Amino acid sequence: MSKQQTAISKWEKTNPRAMAVRTLEKVRTGSYSNLELNAMIKQADLSERDIHFMTTMVYGVIQHRLTLEYWLKPFIKNPNRLDPWVRELFMISLFQWQYLDKVPKRAVFDEAINIAKKRGHDGIRRMVTGTLHAMDRQGLPDTDKITNPTERLSVQESLPIWIIDLLVEQYGVERTEKIAASINHAPAQSARVNIALASVDEAISDLEFEGFKVTRSEVSPVGLRLENGHAASSHAFEAGLITLQDEAAMLMVPSLEIAPDMRVLDAAAAPGGKTTQIATYLDATQGGSVDALDIHDHKVKLIAENAYRLGVADRVKAHSLDARKVDDAFENETFDRILVDAPCSGLGLLRRKPEIRYEKTLDDSRNLQKIQLEILNAVADKLKVGGRLVYGTCTFVNLENDDVIQKFLATHSNFRIAKSMVELDLSIVDEQQLIHIMPDQYGTDGFFIATLERTEK
Repeated sequence: MSKQQTAISKWEKTNPRAMAVRTLEKVRTGSYSNLELNAMIKQADLSERDIHFMTTMVYGVIQHRLTLEYWLKPFIKNPNRLDPWVRELFMISLFQWQYLDKVPKRAVFDEAINIAKKRGHDGIRRMVTGTLHAMDRQGLPDTDKITNPTERLSVQESLPIWIIDLLVEQYGVERTEKIAASINHAPAQSARVNIALASVDEAISDLEFEGFKVTRSEVSPVGLRLENGHAASSHAFEAGLITLQDEAAMLMVPSLEIAPDMRVLDAAAAPGGKTTQIATYLDATQGGSVDALDIHDHKVKLIAENAYRLGVADRVKAHSLDARKVDDAFENETFDRILVDAPCSGLGLLRRKPEIRYEKTLDDSRNLQKIQLEILNAVADKLKVGGRLVYGTCTFVNLENDDVIQKFLATHSNFRIAKSMVELDLSIVDEQQLIHIMPDQYGTDGFFIATLERTEK
């Protein structure tokens, strides 16, 4: 094994491939891809074009890791002795070679050999050179020859077998294939128009003036898809006309059916995307307000900062409080509406956080279900009779979705399922009046939403 480098050398900081290897090493040890990528970009000395190339390699390897490892396996005799950085060097090389048509194979191989030489020693350089040329001569193993259909789909779409099995159980084989393929598509850059400060047309006009290509969302009337720029760096963002939010996440708040004078609880609120969306329906002069909870002080501060930027701070009260302990702060029947955007496995976010697929297990969903039910049980009495409670997750695991609602209703006969409201004509509400939206439908995150109504004390 070669010596491990801790400090990033000067030559690496100017090399997008070398920096991609560094980033992937960190992600493999538990770092979040988006945070680690941002940290590496700050340390690098790269052009905008090279930053984009580096980002493409990092997310591409994470998204396709099971496929890439399947291709690599026959060519590595002692995989356990392979240095982590060398494995990631093979991963980025295979990804470029197989998925990036505009990158010549010669450039892929030459750059990989150069990195192996500079970061390692001559033995590593020879091994990398020999392995890459062997791949080229012999060809990569064909995934179509995997006989087990579940294993084949798992390798081809880089989704663990347990996720494939779960999707097949819930959606069938044909739909699972579509969902699995859609998960590896890059997510659109989406934003919600802050109607407290601007109309949708006004926000579009402002963004187009800045050079963005703007498309109206098919999912939400206040949603936009943006190209040709970084939305968080725009004037529209800084002025509070828009905020970053996935289109599916915009669907929860309308189902609350909020009136301007209502008091609303957002039980798990950070960073405040849905809190500030709730606030756009409220009027402080009529007594309308939203209490936003989070257990971390720094996240409570973030909620308040977002409310200020979006011009709705007069309607938002942010509290450092565990939603399971609402008895400590609020009387029963305090709220007209309650939103529970519950802690969840996050498997609906695989396009944005691709590493999640390798970290989560079904046991995580079982443990999360307990927390989700604890939150619902805690906040239920805080809702007024006739009030609405909207529960949602950004996952597609029934254990955290339909099963949670059924278990809650089994112990709360004073609640019933109400029809979830969808403002546009979408085929996402099932026979139980619950919303299930998956990435293969509209290119959004996967999301689940249930609307409940309190019928009596």
